[in-house]
Amino acid sequence: MFLAVDQGGHASRVVVFDAHGTQRASAVRQVAMHQPQPDRVEQDADEIALSICQALDDVAGQLGIRCQYIRMAGLATQRSNVVCWDRETGGALSPAISWQDRRAQHWMQSFSDQRTKIRDFTGLLPSAHYGVSKIYWCLEQLAEVKTARDKGTLACGPLASFLLFRLLKANPFVVDSVNASRTLLWDWRQRHWSADLLNMFGLVDEYLPQCVANRYPFGDLGLGNVSVPLTVCTGDQSAALFAGGKPEMGSAYINIGTGAFMQCVTPPTETTAENPAQVNLLRSVVWDDGDNAIQVLEATVNGAGSALLAVANELGISVEDAQHQYAHWLASTKNIPLYLNGVAGLGSPFWLPQFSSQFVGPHADDAQPPEKMVAVLESIVFLLCLNLKEMHSAGVSLQRIVISGGLSVLDSLCQRLADISQLPVERSPHTEATAKGLAYLLASPKQAWVNVRKTTRFVPQNTVALNERYQHWHRALLEAVNKMNAGQKTEP
Repeated sequence: MFLAVDQGGHASRVVVFDAHGTQRASAVRQVAMHQPQPDRVEQDADEIALSICQALDDVAGQLGIRCQYIRMAGLATQRSNVVCWDRETGGALSPAISWQDRRAQHWMQSFSDQRTKIRDFTGLLPSAHYGVSKIYWCLEQLAEVKTARDKGTLACGPLASFLLFRLLKANPFVVDSVNASRTLLWDWRQRHWSADLLNMFGLVDEYLPQCVANRYPFGDLGLGNVSVPLTVCTGDQSAALFAGGKPEMGSAYINIGTGAFMQCVTPPTETTAENPAQVNLLRSVVWDDGDNAIQVLEATVNGAGSALLAVANELGISVEDAQHQYAHWLASTKNIPLYLNGVAGLGSPFWLPQFSSQFVGPHADDAQPPEKMVAVLESIVFLLCLNLKEMHSAGVSLQRIVISGGLSVLDSLCQRLADISQLPVERSPHTEATAKGLAYLLASPKQAWVNVRKTTRFVPQNTVALNERYQHWHRALLEAVNKMNAGQKTEP
């Protein structure tokens, strides 16, 4: 059997699969998310580690003596989250600062003129969503971090590196390629920290973990009375890409959770010149086995589940009630306003961290709460379709969309995506796409199951009213973006 640890935005999950890919045990422990200020999103790092230990204990209780049959384990985390901790005590010195967090945005803006250089080294763009600005903030603002740095016991890195240190018996100080790549400090060609980028940002690598491949002998994980070798560590979105097996070119893989992430496999950039139209998309490493790497072009919608949560809170709607009503609202709501979705910042292809969300359109002033919630759901679809168009402009030829994640269970949402994109949408049967993909990576290449479960397919239809709303939304968004950009240019 194979054990997958999936540390997500609101919960830590441990799922065990057998050699045929069938789920045999699972446990979930919730983790609180805190937003002390509008641009700050964080969690208690020690609570995250504890939640995983508790979920492991739950699974060990379910399996009993069958724990001995677990061959190996893997860990997937949110890629751009950052933690600082003490290497002597193992205690966290900072919160786990979320990828959604933009507290160091002003500092990050000072590197906007280095956009081309940062893009060339990392495949990413200068943004406070990535790890380097969070590390810088901790070094500047947190007294405990400064003290540990002076003592020589400071460790800073992606959440994955902190969890590996805390969960594994040997306390390794390492980080995998995928999670390292989301710091803006990792050179994708050398697969190591970049001296040039460290110098640019005024940092040093003495408190950063050693860079290793995604498949690596990280150490032993305790499960009940047995030790399980942890051999794969990666990011949550990167793992979800493998839920149905090895990803294929010609498919847009979309996973919708706190945010919505689109990934399209592309040839390695070493052998293929980058299309100029690709610069508003991310070039990401999603797998590195030490010998070969898989790259994707990636698009990001920052506000998916987080946008629904934010608007539900504003409208005084219980999140649990809303989740039970989404399917009904999507099927029955008529007077739908338009929502310009800038929750956690407007992502690709605009990359505006301070974009103000707002309802617009003919029904914006008199829309009822259910109608506004549908507008938020549609905004996620609209932003994904805008990025599909960006993929096409970048030279990516697509034949289908494969969708997974929590919101993918909504038939009407999947159908809307098919109708606007005019691409068939295939819904993954895996409700736990990250865990399933992680288990696939653990099992392959020597032993990989074949998924026999059928996907649900949504065929494109010609829905006039929906397409008219999309076109109206697109014009309104461009107008808001242009107005914002014009305002920034006139600032002293």
